[in-house]
Amino acid sequence: MEFIDYYKVLGLDKSASQEDIKKAYRKLARKHHPDLNPDDKEAHKRFQQINEANEVLSDPEKRKKYDQYGENWQHAEQFENAKRSQRTNAGNAYDFGGEGYGYSGDFSSGDFSDFFNTMFGGGGSSGAGRRSAKFRGQDYNASLTINLREAYTTHQHTFTVNDKNVRITIPAGIADGQTIKLKGYGSPGINGGPAGDLYITFQITEDPVFKRLGDDLYATIDLDLYTAMLGGEKVVDTMDGKVKLKLKPETQNDTKTRLKGKGFPVYKKDGSFGDLIITWNIKLPTNLTEKQKELFRELSKS
Repeated sequence: MEFIDYYKVLGLDKSASQEDIKKAYRKLARKHHPDLNPDDKEAHKRFQQINEANEVLSDPEKRKKYDQYGENWQHAEQFENAKRSQRTNAGNAYDFGGEGYGYSGDFSSGDFSDFFNTMFGGGGSSGAGRRSAKFRGQDYNASLTINLREAYTTHQHTFTVNDKNVRITIPAGIADGQTIKLKGYGSPGINGGPAGDLYITFQITEDPVFKRLGDDLYATIDLDLYTAMLGGEKVVDTMDGKVKLKLKPETQNDTKTRLKGKGFPVYKKDGSFGDLIITWNIKLPTNLTEKQKELFRELSKS
């Protein structure tokens, strides 16, 4: 995988303060957000890189490791442990009666990854038969923006992470801010170690009609005064089609009607749905004729 310079991604250098990082992230995230660039694949890729860079550089501990180990920063603890072990064994010399025979525990260059040898230097002898140390690959983090109606149904989605196309099946009922893990889709391991994982965080845009709270959906629907007063039928839209409702006479403004099972699907529970709660917004008539006004005057006297 090509190394990504997180400082370069945010347009900063290594001397940047935490406040500089925060400002740069906010500015670039707004500029390249998928909602503002729905058809720009390059902007989507940049947005993913910006989030990844911010996740590492905004955390002082992660940033320290990144500054020292670069793309292998997630293996910092393993490298340090191996380095300490090398030092310990190097100091275990045994003296046999002044003959000058000394033996120090030997780590061959094959015991560590190329990156480790570059950082700390190889061991002594060739150490034939020893296996190279294996390290797990780096995890990737990505964000994926979908709309509420897409989240309503199970569907497949293809997106790009570090120049690789990834096709996933998104289960119905996925929530805004929810993160799922794709095992083995991260950076390749070092020296044959296992690949890292890919963590995808979902961002669900708001719908112009329905508002989601948990597994329930909420909608405000206009109702004419005459149907509200006299009762009648009203056809309303739900996420899976139209429904005809019967309204009783004298329905008041802000009255709520609950439609069981017409809400959002419950995540990974086939056949389970929340409810749809409708709030009625009574619309007063306008542009009344003289006859209509007269009728209202008569009603006001009763």
